[in-house]
Amino acid sequence: MKVILISDVQGLGSKGQIVEVKDGYANNYLIPRGLALRATKGKTKEVEQLARVKILRASRERDRAAEAAAKIAEHSFEIPAKVGAEGKLFGTITSKEISDYIQKELGIQVDRKKIHLDEHIKYMGLYEATLKLHPEVETIIHIKVVPEK
Repeated sequence: MKVILISDVQGLGSKGQIVEVKDGYANNYLIPRGLALRATKGKTKEVEQLARVKILRASRERDRAAEAAAKIAEHSFEIPAKVGAEGKLFGTITSKEISDYIQKELGIQVDRKKIHLDEHIKYMGLYEATLKLHPEVETIIHIKVVPEK
């Protein structure tokens, strides 16, 4: 019997997949527990349509992320900070502050959790951070920390 999985089933498949299983397994386990539905012609077409929509949406998201990454990569961010003796900052520059500067200067909203710093920014100078906007799109952020005026 062909069934459409409503949720992920370990060892069988993931949500939205159409799989072939034995009649007893479908009728006695998958369908009563709400893990699957019988694959009728209408349901099969509906699942295929949802899969096409999901692929298009993912493609658009990847394209938007690539455009944003290109804008961010060509821009250098100058972040003013309070500086003490020998260029040491009072505190650190966090990924939240970097995210706010990207939002302020380019109008691109970036989640702070997607910004990866190799080291904490505690001194004035030039730094690079990695920004992963999408599983397939990654870019480098150039940061220059300058004394506050």
